[in-house]
Amino acid sequence: MQLQQLVNMFGADLQRRYGEKIHKLTLHGGFNCPNRDGTLGRGGCTFCNVASFADEQMQRQSIAEQLAAQARKVNRANRYLAYFQAYTSTYAEVCTLKNMYEEALQQADMVGICVGTRPDCVPDSVLDLLSEYRDKGYEVWLELGLQSAQDKTLKRINRGHDFACYQKTTRAARDRGLKVCSHLIVGLPGEAKDECMQTLERVVETGVDGIKLHPLHIVTGSTMAKAWQAGRLRELPLEEYVNIAGEMIRHTPMDIVYHRISASARRPTLLAPLWCENRWTGMVELNRYMLELGGQGSAL
Repeated sequence: MQLQQLVNMFGADLQRRYGEKIHKLTLHGGFNCPNRDGTLGRGGCTFCNVASFADEQMQRQSIAEQLAAQARKVNRANRYLAYFQAYTSTYAEVCTLKNMYEEALQQADMVGICVGTRPDCVPDSVLDLLSEYRDKGYEVWLELGLQSAQDKTLKRINRGHDFACYQKTTRAARDRGLKVCSHLIVGLPGEAKDECMQTLERVVETGVDGIKLHPLHIVTGSTMAKAWQAGRLRELPLEEYVNIAGEMIRHTPMDIVYHRISASARRPTLLAPLWCENRWTGMVELNRYMLELGGQGSAL
């Protein structure tokens, strides 16, 4: 596969800058989500299922123990990024966040931290804390779950915030020199190619350093699963994902780093589409698509 020559991928970007492979180690900080605990709502986003990304066993381990276990499991790099992935990893008092983040950064061979969260859960105090780590020379990424720039879609999927909220948080973070990675989902209900392209355009106009693309997964325990089982929600065909994601990548400036262009989930958690059982399926087809039509930035 020639993907690294066609897309500005995060792994290759890190290797260029650090001179060696850097691997992300995923962490569970035991965080909740305001869209589940009643602060904003209950039940979460309509695509969300706890079990799809939250390992209960990990929650019982300290941050240091999780990192050590992940490093042994990966065994493909000598230096790492600590990735607080599950739920809303800024949804706690700043002193609690500081203790968790610093426990991660104090482990050997850590080059930085990635924090996954919602755009409505990043107050200035959290941005200031993350800026301190950046000022100390650490790699710091704020990963914001946007999913779509269409307010009607955000309301439909019960996201609990609008696009303006994302813009405000992104600009505040980047004004402090923090890198922002936006998570986008292709295949959300009511959205076709035009809406996805508009989302990309709005995200790029706002200013962004990285993007994660994710095909819509229909997973057990989610509101969408009930709609799919009742025949009210179509699943995303592989060909359609490749066409939309491929064009999004081709319309993305080369200085933006793609952290991910496909994703996977396992059965029985995954209900549909079954091609999402292996993330390489989407990546291989995207590679073929861009070999024919051009890679990142070629359509600008």
